[in-house]
Amino acid sequence: MRDYTKILAWQKADDLTVAVYQATRSFPKDELYALTSQLRRAAYSVPANIVEGSARESQKDYLHFLVIARGSLAETGYFIHLAHRLGYMNADNHDRLARQTDETARVLAGLIKAVQSEV
Repeated sequence: MRDYTKILAWQKADDLTVAVYQATRSFPKDELYALTSQLRRAAYSVPANIVEGSARESQKDYLHFLVIARGSLAETGYFIHLAHRLGYMNADNHDRLARQTDETARVLAGLIKAVQSEV
């Protein structure tokens, strides 16, 4: 089993998740079970899928969960965009989270490429 805490993609995704939770604290209360919940779930799905994949025996299974993580990360990026368009997030928070999302995506893409070469 891989030590997921040493996986850079997991570290970046974990940091992004914490930042998303902090940013969504100020969202309107009527969004608690809507956009707030959706954005948080999409964000924590990224590191959670990296963790689950890292516990798998085969590289093929690991890759499968990394690809799921990539999809959740794309969803996170969209919800950050939507929150900004709806006025729930100021430009500074949006830009910071968008940069974190992009950085996480680049690192995750590198990990996926490395694992693909082993499959």
